Amino acid sequence: MALNNVKDTVATTAAQDAPGATTDLVDVLIAGAGPTGLALGIDLARRGVTTLIVERQPTLSRGARGTGVQPRTQEVYDDLGLLPAAHAAGGIYPPMALWQDGRIVRTHQMVERVAPTPSTPYSNALMLPQWRNVELLHARLRELDATVQLATTLVDFAQDPDGITAHLTGPETGPRAVRARYLVACDGGASTVRKQLGTRMTGPELAPGHAILADVRLDGLDRDHWHRWMLSSGGFLALLPLAGTDSFQMLAAAADAEPDTSPEAVRALIAAHTHLTADQVREVQWTSVYRPKAGMADHFRRGRVFLAGDAAHIHSPAGGQGLNTSVQDAYNLGWKLGQVLRHGAPDTLLDTYETERRPIAARILATSTRLHRSGSLRRGRDLHQLDIGYPDSPLSRELRTDLPEGARTAGDRAPDAPCTTPDGTPRRLFDVLRGPHFTVLALDAPDLDPAALTKAAGSTPLHIVHVGGPTPDLLDPEGHLHTTYGPTPTVHLIRPDGYIAVSTPPETATEAITKALETHFSGTSALT
Repeated sequence: MALNNVKDTVATTAAQDAPGATTDLVDVLIAGAGPTGLALGIDLARRGVTTLIVERQPTLSRGARGTGVQPRTQEVYDDLGLLPAAHAAGGIYPPMALWQDGRIVRTHQMVERVAPTPSTPYSNALMLPQWRNVELLHARLRELDATVQLATTLVDFAQDPDGITAHLTGPETGPRAVRARYLVACDGGASTVRKQLGTRMTGPELAPGHAILADVRLDGLDRDHWHRWMLSSGGFLALLPLAGTDSFQMLAAAADAEPDTSPEAVRALIAAHTHLTADQVREVQWTSVYRPKAGMADHFRRGRVFLAGDAAHIHSPAGGQGLNTSVQDAYNLGWKLGQVLRHGAPDTLLDTYETERRPIAARILATSTRLHRSGSLRRGRDLHQLDIGYPDSPLSRELRTDLPEGARTAGDRAPDAPCTTPDGTPRRLFDVLRGPHFTVLALDAPDLDPAALTKAAGSTPLHIVHVGGPTPDLLDPEGHLHTTYGPTPTVHLIRPDGYIAVSTPPETATEAITKALETHFSGTSALT
């Protein structure tokens, strides 16, 4: 039943459940306005999907918290339209300086630096305080004429075959009901939505303890190093100069029985374990206590409700994986919701969110747990998440044979490549892929039937891009694209989230891509 057809029934039900309340109608209700919820809101807004994002806190997230934006997430930000702002606001991680007896005794590169390549233009982790990250995501959301309702609590919800009825409350609006086609929980590790669903979260046991996080302004330290002191009682204290600010992030893993996060206690902690005095800590801007937790929800989907980000999986911050995994949850789910809600794709497409993302969450949970137990702060290229793919997904279909070792195959990330237009204008492949559309990338394969592909896509945006051949859209003068996407001739169908759905020889390309579009991604098969 279409959403507009249930309006009267929903309004009546809402009036009975919450007298005096009004009823809003949206496609997707998003609970939580952290990086996950905001990224999802951006992706849905650019697809014309109506959303309501509610956040129980009166302000957006404060505190630097997770500071690392990994290369794969930067590619996501490139597509969502906020990477230039993120690069302008952030920076690279400085080398670690180990202090002893009031002086630096050793330095080393804690966060590995990697040179960019034609296929990987964003090759290093970007340091971006989470509060700034959220600020930039929110600004991009507003550019798309979408907003967040702060100080708004999701009280409860119920789902039926046609949608979700949720009850909200806030100091300005009072109680009201919202009717949505789908609900996405991006409301953190203590997710209200997950608890109301009765979905368990299980995972490895981590040794009990705590760490104190604080954002501080202080004097007496250079901003060219990430400073670290080892504590005689065990643990360490580190001060990271936050790019784009005049602040430092303090992380203190101490052995105190009960953490004290008052400004006075933070100043005393820094004075006790470094050569700085309490008076040199000019301001304590924000504090929090971290207690080790790790786990993953048994299900990421229950009917019309989805769990994303920390609501679905909680990681140790070791390795800088949590925020990045959460944003990529949103990126995976967003285009699928768009296809179902705007382009008639079958609801079964939404089942692949859990099919694809839950194994990734399990893998990253294992990695972050291993790093946490080792006590290592090291962050290398193995944490960049560029090797994440979905080769076993029901959406991935590899039809070529006798491929050389290391060849790009269906399910893999679609890399970048420097190209030109036929008139010689430089144009990256990422420029072609950017946007909420599917891309048919045909390498030296002119024998496609564009009319058949367009018909199969229905209302789904589909760009057909020829590289080489008699009428090319792109040229590959340095051979990077052919090297990365070959062997040629070949044709790839690239998903809106930058993963290859189908790889096929040219002679079967029209049939194979048509079948994929009609089966998984559009509503045309139901109409024929």
